[in-house]
Amino acid sequence: MGHRKEVESGDRFEFGANWALFLKELNEDRILMAVDSLKRMLDVETLEGKTFLDIGSGSGLFSLAARQLGAKVHSIDFDPQSVACTRKLRERFFANDSQWVVEEGSVLDENHLRGLGQYDVVYSWGVLHHTGKMWQALENAGSMVSGGGTLFVSIYNDQGGISRRWLLAKRAYNSLPKGFRWLVWLPSLLKVWGPQVIRDVINQGNPFHSWIHYAESGARGMSAFRDLIDWVGGLPFEVAKPEEIFAFYHERGFMLERMITCGGGLGCNEFVFTNKSDKF
Repeated sequence: MGHRKEVESGDRFEFGANWALFLKELNEDRILMAVDSLKRMLDVETLEGKTFLDIGSGSGLFSLAARQLGAKVHSIDFDPQSVACTRKLRERFFANDSQWVVEEGSVLDENHLRGLGQYDVVYSWGVLHHTGKMWQALENAGSMVSGGGTLFVSIYNDQGGISRRWLLAKRAYNSLPKGFRWLVWLPSLLKVWGPQVIRDVINQGNPFHSWIHYAESGARGMSAFRDLIDWVGGLPFEVAKPEEIFAFYHERGFMLERMITCGGGLGCNEFVFTNKSDKF
């Protein structure tokens, strides 16, 4: 089933439409945060001379960050609007740049991936759990990493029954006409942000402190509201425990270099691996 049919059937969220709205909020400070987050997680000061594959480029922000760090970048996304967003950023900051290729493509399309070769850095943040075939997507992403190369992925944390209830909320959101989707995202906003608002009142004296400074949290330059909508609407939706991701890649010859978990709560666990195997 193609992208448009999945959206029309309520099986897929329009990530690209959400990213297009995020780009209206993008500024130099957010870009610098994205660059710094890549440097910190990859433990580098530059990507000069490296090749970088961004699987599920979304807004294009982290493809841009990698290019600003000197990498030769290849961006792919299954969502046509996400591809358009990434191309918009490329034309804004690196017009007519042969070192940054943007195209529509799926991490599940093995024939297409084989034609791309392998990369020094493969990056896929918050994407592979939205493919509908997460474990195959994880396998395919790993196959794109060159020997000694780096894989940086983040995957939704498995919260058991809580995750299953969120899946029901996501299905409800996508089945509703757009004018009624607030019936899902508004209660979700209260659920996700209510405890933090209380903490901010106690600790900061400002109930909106964390919301206002969300871009700095994790230093990724993202938007609180756009991330909320991405979370509430994000279908397909799969989850995994941190140890499952570790074991999956360990069996394939990858060494875990760095991991940041969400403490068993809501959100993504982040992993940076080095490919120590010649299997791929």
